[in-house]
Amino acid sequence: MPPNAVGLPDTLSKVPVDSDLTKETNMEDESSKQTGVLFEGDVETADGALATDTFLFKKAEDRQLQWVWRNILLFAYVHFAALYGGYLMLAKAKYATVLFSAALYVVGMLGITGGAHRLWAHRSYKAKWPMRLILIIFNTIAFQDAAYHWARDHRVHHKYSETDADPHNATRGFFFSHVGWLLCKKHPDVVAKGKGLDLSDLRADPILMFQKKHYYVLMPLACFILPTVIPFYFWNESLLCSWFVSTMFRWCFQLNMTWLVNSAAHKFGGRPYDQTINPSQNATVSAVTFGEGWHNYHHVFPWDYKTAEWGNYNLNMTTAFIDLFAKIGWAYDLKSVAPDTIERRVKRTGDGTHELWGWGDKDLTAEDARDVLFVDKKSE
Repeated sequence: MPPNAVGLPDTLSKVPVDSDLTKETNMEDESSKQTGVLFEGDVETADGALATDTFLFKKAEDRQLQWVWRNILLFAYVHFAALYGGYLMLAKAKYATVLFSAALYVVGMLGITGGAHRLWAHRSYKAKWPMRLILIIFNTIAFQDAAYHWARDHRVHHKYSETDADPHNATRGFFFSHVGWLLCKKHPDVVAKGKGLDLSDLRADPILMFQKKHYYVLMPLACFILPTVIPFYFWNESLLCSWFVSTMFRWCFQLNMTWLVNSAAHKFGGRPYDQTINPSQNATVSAVTFGEGWHNYHHVFPWDYKTAEWGNYNLNMTTAFIDLFAKIGWAYDLKSVAPDTIERRVKRTGDGTHELWGWGDKDLTAEDARDVLFVDKKSE
């Protein structure tokens, strides 16, 4: 077992799925039913799951969405501006501007993945103040709301995954989970569940709270003003390219790549860890989000700092970033999952595609697969 791997506490109750407790919980009000784990302390079985079958709770209320036209118009402008910025990037922008935009994309993505997501939302590792300061700067450049609010909404997303309390409930379809959730009013359950979360750990971080308090001063400076002024001032880029390339195209592209985690990674890909949930393993999403696309694993074991089973850095730059800071002591208490816990979960709920514990043989015929899957052990 790796030195930083953690199993499940021995004190966890091992409740069978068909127990009386399951029957009782199925009678609860559906709007209040937790459908996913958030921290390692939430699990109720030996392989990291809730004891209750939550499939029936994962659905969307048939309701008319209340569109917010201000947001619709703003996002329409952002996307048209990004399209024009893409043209300018290919036709007129200087190479320095393109490289600068790429650098902003990298640091902004790390501010979301390594900061708002893995550090603050999931507490999957701890960071000393210099690293937290770097991450909050990176996060502000990305402009996806203050990290405090991002972490709050993401915790609701995991605890009440694919219910009306999920801010970007994937059962409402690809468009809603990608961007539609930002174009309409939140479902009342999202607000109610967000208010019910314990966010005391977030409020105890002075760096996080400083960003929250001064966000509407810091964010315009970091995301819009400086990315426009720097190319214009330092290498005489045109103001047009400075605004539409390094600011609008870069920001809009980053938004959409991040949104793919909520949309594409909840729809396309295998489910080797749990085939009963929508989050999937999507290598393309991982490539553009520095490791956030291994989403089936992440929703099964959300407290793992790698958001993936394997410790390699292939399509997971965020893990490399955290490990780098761990080497100098700025990141510590990195959480992972014990291999035997992963194996138990794969064998119980996986779809059979896991490379170690799935079937894995591409030459296996359909007839043989049926024999393997349904062999009658009692007749032996």
